[in-house]
Amino acid sequence: MGAEVLLVNCNRLRPPVAPLGLDYVADVLHAQGIRVGLLDLCFESDPETAIAERLGEITPTLVGLTLRNTDDCYLASGEDFLPEFVRLVDVMRRHTEAPLVVGGSGYSVFPGPILAAADVDYGIRGDGEIALAMLAQELVGECEVRRVPGLVWRDGNEVKSNPPGLGPVEGLPGRTRSLLDNRRYFVEGGQAGIETKRGCDRSCVYCADPVGKGRRVRMRSPVQVGDEFATLLAQGIDHFHLCDSEFNVPMEHALAVCEELARQGIGERARWYTYATPEGFTLELARAMGKAGCVGINFGADSGDDRMLAELGRDFRAVDLWGTAEACREAGLLFMYDLLLGGPGETRESVARTIELMKQISPSRVGVSLGVRIYEGTRLSESVRAEGPVESNPNLRSMHRLRGAVEDNADFLAPVFYLSSELGDGAAEYVADLVGGDERFFFPTAEAGTEAYNYSDNERLVEAIKQGYRGAYWDILRRLSEGD
Repeated sequence: MGAEVLLVNCNRLRPPVAPLGLDYVADVLHAQGIRVGLLDLCFESDPETAIAERLGEITPTLVGLTLRNTDDCYLASGEDFLPEFVRLVDVMRRHTEAPLVVGGSGYSVFPGPILAAADVDYGIRGDGEIALAMLAQELVGECEVRRVPGLVWRDGNEVKSNPPGLGPVEGLPGRTRSLLDNRRYFVEGGQAGIETKRGCDRSCVYCADPVGKGRRVRMRSPVQVGDEFATLLAQGIDHFHLCDSEFNVPMEHALAVCEELARQGIGERARWYTYATPEGFTLELARAMGKAGCVGINFGADSGDDRMLAELGRDFRAVDLWGTAEACREAGLLFMYDLLLGGPGETRESVARTIELMKQISPSRVGVSLGVRIYEGTRLSESVRAEGPVESNPNLRSMHRLRGAVEDNADFLAPVFYLSSELGDGAAEYVADLVGGDERFFFPTAEAGTEAYNYSDNERLVEAIKQGYRGAYWDILRRLSEGD
């Protein structure tokens, strides 16, 4: 008998975000003759009963679990998703003897620690499509599974791992988007995701994307991207978010994708949003994006202070933000800047310069995060350890509180945040005073709460989507505040 794989989505946050990777993995499994089933816990009111019923119906070769995020990456709330994931794994373990394997973007950042924390048999870090198919076939054939790329496993008390599979994505089977109920995710989540490339070659000191997705950008062909848009449009979905780390890296690929979307008429039928870097962003690209259906761009600006941008490893400077604003306005695109305040060397003066620059440029919106999540494998994690004992690091704690799980968290698996000690106590109140209630800024305050700029379990967004709002969450929040 051939292999059978049950794929499980463990993400239950609202608004619901479709587990894109499961759709992509399923296409490869189908192409290799492997039967595929889905258990999507996102829409289950009683996940434990759903797990028991589904695993009582089938005897899969393996059960593949996706872990999209380990936490909400937000100091103001600091919600850790891993305990709930471990609980769901424990429930599955009670109802099946099939090997459990975990993958996904969240898992790939902490492959060893998560394998140790959860009662799973294997993990797959990096690309999961080919690796999961190989693992299923190896298990059926009773062969050596340890040759699977990206495989993580236990060898006695030691956790071992293979180098991740980070091959070309262009040669994977066509994406049918047929496993998930993508239409339901669109109706309840307001948008659908599409990937035009994978990996990131930027050098940001804090970012986990190169750790989990690879440091080499691997591109899909523009025709493949256009065809995937068309596939989802045929399912009644017309608002999208591109899941690339940076859409405009490399620039030539971004322009080619836009040209193909325009050629296929996608720009006349779809509205989409994306992430982009300010470095090298041009009016030519902005206009091409508009013709291809783009309506809004989220720029990872981080700071408006040149010294801080250098500290954070960014390859642009404050003057480049003016250029993005001019290009977007000329092309008729909405645009926002995401700020990441509190990194190494941040001072009240650098924060003040950043907030003032944002007010001068006046983008559609500004997202403000105070405190930088530390991820294993980043230059920030290395520099934190170089500063001495983590438990006593003044940038991870203040006189009044710890900034996350500072103690007994050597691998930073539980959320812990860097907030420059040079900001002193009352940093959040200081930033709030600088913002001064300006509605262009998303920043949590005592009045606004963390829903001001935290999408996880955001009831305001859930209700807006029920009322028919669609698109990127930052743009939905913008429209709500403006009564649009």
